Amino acid sequence: MTVERVQTGVRLEKRMLKVLKALAEYKDMSLGDLLEGIVLHAFEGRCAFGPETQQAIAELKRIYGLELTAGDSHALRDDGGQA
Repeated sequence: MTVERVQTGVRLEKRMLKVLKALAEYKDMSLGDLLEGIVLHAFEGRCAFGPETQQAIAELKRIYGLELTAGDSHALRDDGGQA
């Protein structure tokens, strides 16, 4: 299916982005394609990943120190770029 894509300046939590980039590499796809797939699945209330990929995600989260969960999603605050 042909679609029109646009560039976007989305800000994401640093470790989450690292996990997403690594997962895209693991799946041999672009970050944009990975995000589109995640969103399309979420819009239908479906999980985007099978057990093998979920296991890879857990390992990538461990490697990059990502401890955030879905429960944290509405409580995140931007540190303003401070290190």
